Amino acid sequence: MASITIRNLDPAVKEALRVKAAREGHSMEEEVRLQLAIAVQSNFLSVSLSSARSQAAQQASAPVAQSLSGKTVLLVIGGSIAAYKALDLIRRLRERGARVRVVMTQAACAFITPLVAGALAGGHVFTELFSREDEHDVGHIRLAREADMVLVAPCTADRLAKMAAGQGNDLAGAVLLATRGPVLVAPAMNPAMWAHPATQANGQVLAARGVRFIGPEGGEMAESDETGEGRMSEPLAIVAAVEALLVMPAQHVLAGKHIIVTAGPTHEALDPVRYFANRSSGRQGYAIAAALARLGAQVTLISGPVTLAPPAGVNTVHVESACDMRDAVLAALPAAAAVFVAAVADWRAETRAVNKIKKQAGQESITLSMVETPDILAGIGHSKQRPQLVVGFAAETAELEKHAKAKLARKGADWIVANDVSIQPDGSGVMGGANNRVTLLSRDRVEHWPRMSKEQVAERLSQRIADYLHGK
Repeated sequence: MASITIRNLDPAVKEALRVKAAREGHSMEEEVRLQLAIAVQSNFLSVSLSSARSQAAQQASAPVAQSLSGKTVLLVIGGSIAAYKALDLIRRLRERGARVRVVMTQAACAFITPLVAGALAGGHVFTELFSREDEHDVGHIRLAREADMVLVAPCTADRLAKMAAGQGNDLAGAVLLATRGPVLVAPAMNPAMWAHPATQANGQVLAARGVRFIGPEGGEMAESDETGEGRMSEPLAIVAAVEALLVMPAQHVLAGKHIIVTAGPTHEALDPVRYFANRSSGRQGYAIAAALARLGAQVTLISGPVTLAPPAGVNTVHVESACDMRDAVLAALPAAAAVFVAAVADWRAETRAVNKIKKQAGQESITLSMVETPDILAGIGHSKQRPQLVVGFAAETAELEKHAKAKLARKGADWIVANDVSIQPDGSGVMGGANNRVTLLSRDRVEHWPRMSKEQVAERLSQRIADYLHGK
């Protein structure tokens, strides 16, 4: 219903809502829900509708900062119903001073025409890899080289698969293989397609290679009576992500800082073939390690068993058990900061069986003696070698804030990043998923961050770490 409401809003109000949502890093639908919740909890609307329209009109009429002046964005439009949003995206990028060059796939041309996209972009739209006019000077290489970044919006499940496999059998694929600059993708697809293990695996591969993601968002689908995670992010939210890549200072603000990051699960052996573990994919920890490395930090990533490729520019140490991870963390010290993202098993078998434990005839149950694993976060939080900043993660399924505050005090951490890892009715969850909604707790404040991709969480947290280490 939120998407229908937004379409019928006064244009000035809608524009102000878009700006606010982009600044907060989430969808317009999410912003509507937040504002309605605030209004309901307060039992009144803080301003009248006429006042809101007046304020929105003033905000909408204000000149847009030329934040992308001198930048060239190569926009790849994929074949999705969300392709219509790409037209507004072109306008938003150009009004901020960007030069927008457009590549459209054959499937995209079934939803919008190159003529319309070209009119908005103010130039030729490229559609064919073997175009006689465009490829006389190896046009796909020229397109890739002349762009400051490549933006794929909407990015379909098919395009993610082709990118992960390194296919270059069409113009979009060839450009993406040839680019040396940053790549940002805005996925758009049916929720079942986004949740499919193949799509999730492709996303993890691309994230490990440094591809940035924005969205997808939750909400109503184009298909009748379908809701879920799969909507393309709003154009202004995508613009904000582009600005973060191209406008933010590119200096290595963490140069000279050694930061330890733990990620993934641990496997606690029961016998030679069985172990205790959890659902952690390692994606959030790997994203944080990569984001810190992009800020210039010397990152040691201590990873439990995962299927992800090590992030570029990061020293990755692979471990198996909680004891292995503790030893690796101690060996990596000293450090300016340590970010404990790993979902370390709390318990292990008291003794590991030398041979496989066999099921006996008539046996209906088995008793296992378990002992506690090392508390790595508390050990470092209270250590004489304690880094300047210690950040822990809390994976909870109930009373998230209460348990996170207790963990903050008990473990000796400076910050706790808490997230709800409950399995949703549709079978999805944070563990193994692409998105996260976290609460950042310190000793004197609590911040509720909106739902965003794990890569966006990583970027935001890494910048906070940089600010902290520089005394900001």
